[in-house]
Amino acid sequence: MELVLEVEDAEAVTKSALSRIAGDSAMPETERAHAEGTVTEDTAEALAYLVDPFDLVSEVPGVELQQASWSAERIDHDPDAPDWDLGEDDGDDDSDG
Repeated sequence: MELVLEVEDAEAVTKSALSRIAGDSAMPETERAHAEGTVTEDTAEALAYLVDPFDLVSEVPGVELQQASWSAERIDHDPDAPDWDLGEDDGDDDSDG
């Protein structure tokens, strides 16, 4: 599964992540300082604090999350480009040629 997001307001994402970190009373102070610095410097890290992969699939029947990981990169998204056809599987060609 791939998920492409467009962050329209990076500042809002960062503020929300900082708010979540501040509200985590179980987080040790040294970890809190590190987390605040990380989400301030990188919007993808801020998203990682806000989106829990388990929460995304926990209510889906027949699905059990085995492992989740984050990676992020900045890309130029052109929804009209053939590379962005979400109806095709990566690398699978059903043609006979």
